[in-house]
Amino acid sequence: MIDVLTDPTTRTYSGLTEAYDFFNERLFSAKLPPCLITMQRKSKAYGYFAGRRFSTRSGEEVTDEIALNPSHFAGRTTEETLSTLVHEMVHLEQHHFGAPSRTGYHNFQWACLMKEVGLIPSATGEPGGKETGQQVSHYIEPGGYFSVACSELINERGFVLPYVELWEETERETRARKASSKTKYTCPECGVNAWAKPMTELDCGSCHLSMQAAGTTERERS
Repeated sequence: MIDVLTDPTTRTYSGLTEAYDFFNERLFSAKLPPCLITMQRKSKAYGYFAGRRFSTRSGEEVTDEIALNPSHFAGRTTEETLSTLVHEMVHLEQHHFGAPSRTGYHNFQWACLMKEVGLIPSATGEPGGKETGQQVSHYIEPGGYFSVACSELINERGFVLPYVELWEETERETRARKASSKTKYTCPECGVNAWAKPMTELDCGSCHLSMQAAGTTERERS
């Protein structure tokens, strides 16, 4: 029998559900309907919202999806990850109670709803960025509604993301090892490049000169 207190799946998803319910009450007056929260890896995205994505087999119940990308959990703070959850909750709010634009587009109404919960829309994720468009992120308003509520959830209620993905770090180390196994060589005359193992002696076939390894001078190679 699985111990729900130690089971990774239960701890992860019950925690995200707890956060959803908490922010629904604090920031949305508890008006948002339940949704299916998932973890999905989507390139360059912290998360996404998909309205009416799932239904029961009978078709009697249809629900929305909010997905969070676990590939970014390790590199971001818990507050930043939770701000992505709320970002997508704003999309859900607009889906049910507002007037969303085409899929993926962040319109003026959405930007206003974001500001109401203490997240400032920005295409760059920094102050001054464009607030509407196809790809719009946000930054957290200092002392805003989200910031205050999130502080309560983390510091007073002890919310944590129990697991972060290790593969991102492993892949980075693998790429670094592969990169270190090859050295770039350049012909000092024509500038043609070649790659080979470190300490390989290469000559340019056109100029008949010794090619220099990246980061060295002719004196260092002589």
